[in-house]
Amino acid sequence: MGFPNGFLWGTATAAHQVEGNNVNSDFWVLENTAGTIFAEPSGDACDHYRLYRQDIALLAELGLTSYRFSLEWARVEPEPGRYSRAALAHYRDVLDACHEHGLTPMVTLHHFTSPRWLMRLGGWSAPGTPERFAAYCRTVMAELGPLIPYVCTINEANIGPVVRQVAGDLFELAPVGLGAWMAAAAHDLGTTPDRVKPFLFAYGQAANEVIMRAHMAARTEIRKVSPDTRIGLTLALQDYHPEPGGQERARQMWRETFEDFLPALDGDDFLGVQSYSRMRVGPDGLLPVPDGAEVTQMGYEFHPRSLENVIRGAAVAGLPVIVTENGIATADDTRRTEYVRQALEGVRRCLADGIDVGGYYYWSALDNFEWMLGYAPTFGLIAVDRDTQTRTVKDSARHLGALARTNGEAL
Repeated sequence: MGFPNGFLWGTATAAHQVEGNNVNSDFWVLENTAGTIFAEPSGDACDHYRLYRQDIALLAELGLTSYRFSLEWARVEPEPGRYSRAALAHYRDVLDACHEHGLTPMVTLHHFTSPRWLMRLGGWSAPGTPERFAAYCRTVMAELGPLIPYVCTINEANIGPVVRQVAGDLFELAPVGLGAWMAAAAHDLGTTPDRVKPFLFAYGQAANEVIMRAHMAARTEIRKVSPDTRIGLTLALQDYHPEPGGQERARQMWRETFEDFLPALDGDDFLGVQSYSRMRVGPDGLLPVPDGAEVTQMGYEFHPRSLENVIRGAAVAGLPVIVTENGIATADDTRRTEYVRQALEGVRRCLADGIDVGGYYYWSALDNFEWMLGYAPTFGLIAVDRDTQTRTVKDSARHLGALARTNGEAL
């Protein structure tokens, strides 16, 4: 069995990571405050806010059929209840460009970054955040919904438990200097450190409940104003490999990052699956990458087969699956091509077994701002010169484009 007709062959970006100068967001403050844990600030990023038309045309020229990108809440609603007509018009232009070039747009309404003002109100642990987020989603979709066939409310709604499994609580376990950074950032945000709860650092059951309620409230509002749009969210799903004695710990970690979020998916149209590598688990938690294993720039094991494993695990949700992110950070583009080939072979095996997989989006379209690691990791299908913003298409992009043109027959 091959790939079904209408399979979405795409690539993805996130607003803060590519647009540049997202000065009204919480992350802009976190990056630019003394003592930051960010390697460097995002700055101009890839200047995609200005260069989106040339980037979209390039993706279409390669042969891709879809583009997943996010809208920046901090641009659309710079102050509570005050919406920017200019920002909405900009994103309408981005959507129009996708349609003009034959790319099916998939829009993410929240990809990690939030307006500064949300931190003053308690961020992603505040009980009122779901309603505020749902109001933003309703405004966007009432304005732009007819242009948006697929929408992801929240990117990696489970990222809090994932980060905690990998790194622990960054603030409980951090050195004293990190507290000083957070205090300075809170001052710049006009609040106190206890109220600064950015999405990436919203840990615990209370935060999980706020995030799940935000998704469900957003889904309800979107249905009212854009009933033809297919709605889902995305989850960061890890391929947990138990080593001897680690079976129960691996099951617990899967429950924390997947099963605990299943109630929020009831009523969704699809589930966005995002996976990059495997995690070896022992009785006490995660184990290091095996000696001699190939490692990516992110420190992950080169393990493209993991995508197939998590698709099979996620299928129990009973929803169509779309691979909304999968990729590799590497300076060796031949390994990127091989990674994609192996990952898509796994997708094809899932399809052959009757699992409904509707698309594959490589992360990322561009070498971009990779959060705390800055610009060092290169995930992109397209290289970006940091000084001139010149784009250079990599061979891996042409490889994925060729697969898209043949609907996977060239695999």
